[in-house]
Amino acid sequence: MENTMTVNKVKLTLLTSALILITLVNACTGWEQLTNREVDDREMVQDNDYSAQIISLPDPVLQGSMTLEETLVNRRSVRQFKDTLLSEVQIGQLLWAAQGITYPTGLRTAPSAGALYPLEIYAATPEGLFHYKPQTHSMERLLDQDPRPDLYQAALRQNSVLEAPLVIVINAVFERTAQRYGEARTPQYVYLEAGHTAQNIHLQAVALELGSVPIGAFYEDQIVEAYPCPLMRSRST
Repeated sequence: MENTMTVNKVKLTLLTSALILITLVNACTGWEQLTNREVDDREMVQDNDYSAQIISLPDPVLQGSMTLEETLVNRRSVRQFKDTLLSEVQIGQLLWAAQGITYPTGLRTAPSAGALYPLEIYAATPEGLFHYKPQTHSMERLLDQDPRPDLYQAALRQNSVLEAPLVIVINAVFERTAQRYGEARTPQYVYLEAGHTAQNIHLQAVALELGSVPIGAFYEDQIVEAYPCPLMRSRST
């Protein structure tokens, strides 16, 4: 099959792996105490230097021009990217592929043990840091400045993290899964779910004629230190 992707079209990188090794806990809003629905529906507590901004995303496209088989053939890790910003349509489609709602009861694009959905998805762009809200298919702005330099430093200064117009961060609230399956079995369920989600993102990127690469080498503690309240605060599990 002829490869339909060309390097000069790629615009995107994905940061997907290591952040799932820590549990998302926000000291200001107590996220570890919220249910999945409450996390989606909550209003961000306002800080002196921060005002919550919700950005509604365009409806996801449910029928594309590329088959699943074509996306599988064309998926490759790409580490060189154009500096062109992605559109809200492209960003919304990628975030929907990660954790979008696909059924009236709240089921999502990626399978989850017990439908507990421990994963939280963040989008880092030159315009700021955003939290994806699956229930409303929207993004909540958490940071006005570009978070990619901090991610770049934490990720062993890999240029793809700094240069890509979009970095998608997958994080996990382990307590959501542990409340049903216990602490011993929770990690394997969460890691498996993160893998499902990451693959969804990569295949969706191919379908959008974008390039992507998973990044798993970085220091979690540096990322934790980079995001003061009311941004991401994490602790090891």
